[in-house]
Amino acid sequence: MTLNIGAIAPDFIADTTQGRIRFHEWIGDNWCMLFSHPKDFTPVCTTELGAMALAAPEFARRGVKLISLAVDSVEDHMAWTKDIMAYSDVSPDFPIIGDTDLSIAKLYGMLPLDATGVADCRTASDNATARCVFVIGPDKQVKLTMTYPMTTGRNARELLRVVDSLMLTAKHQVATPAGWQQGEDVIIVPAIKDDEARERYPEGWDAPLPYMRIVPQPA
Repeated sequence: MTLNIGAIAPDFIADTTQGRIRFHEWIGDNWCMLFSHPKDFTPVCTTELGAMALAAPEFARRGVKLISLAVDSVEDHMAWTKDIMAYSDVSPDFPIIGDTDLSIAKLYGMLPLDATGVADCRTASDNATARCVFVIGPDKQVKLTMTYPMTTGRNARELLRVVDSLMLTAKHQVATPAGWQQGEDVIIVPAIKDDEARERYPEGWDAPLPYMRIVPQPA
């Protein structure tokens, strides 16, 4: 199974470091970022959990709920948070899902359906593809997917930038160009025809190419 952008994120019930949840109910009317790890007590993932814990207030300010998954038990996750605290001086205040039977990793296409075994008998390399990020909207649709190799740590600032872009698009039907940062010019999406665009942007737009309409970022 591959989860494409626009698909409904599968619902599930799981135990986490903050208790048992039903995923869609837990998301509620918020945006959500689900990010996964192949194994507890692995070096790159330890740095990432610390970085995301430090960035958590910025995600919360945007109305984004963070939740992580690692292919290990909740008990192991709780022990792992001590290492995260020791390394980053902060402990994750978001739930970490236990997935000892690989069921959620398979449900989200992070591991093949024929993957065998349970967490205790699998190495991080066995779970190497459980290195995904899913941004999910309040409508429970997948808005973004990313998969990282185990050797490349994720960048929380880049994930915040992506969330800002997705939220801006959802509200104003604009797109963000390469390297865009908050407050910079944006692009009117092609689905908005010129007549409608003139109503939205009576001051007009810059058009360096016939199919590119650039305007200041809407408030």
